[in-house]
Amino acid sequence: MIRKMGFTWRLRLLMAEREMFQTTDLVPLLAERGVKLSREQVYRLVTHPPQRLSMDTLVALCDILQCTPNDLIEPRVVNQQVRRTAEGTSRPVDITPRRTVVRRPDRP
Repeated sequence: MIRKMGFTWRLRLLMAEREMFQTTDLVPLLAERGVKLSREQVYRLVTHPPQRLSMDTLVALCDILQCTPNDLIEPRVVNQQVRRTAEGTSRPVDITPRRTVVRRPDRP
């Protein structure tokens, strides 16, 4: 098994705990701290886990929500199955489901 790390992004939960239910509530609060993001960018930041996050944005969010980075990001282990190759090396096994396409000989 390869130990692969993932995380849970808890921004929306922390906002709700502080009675902030609109993603647009963050726009002026971030701007006050020098972080200029559009409404769309803030919406994506709240609704989807970010793959990249600037330290300025992280620090601003922590200041706004009066929390630490550990409160925003919950690390977790995501184990991945590994298949041994003929050369003795390991490679991840693709275990994601794939959509099946059924093609009939009488139809294109």
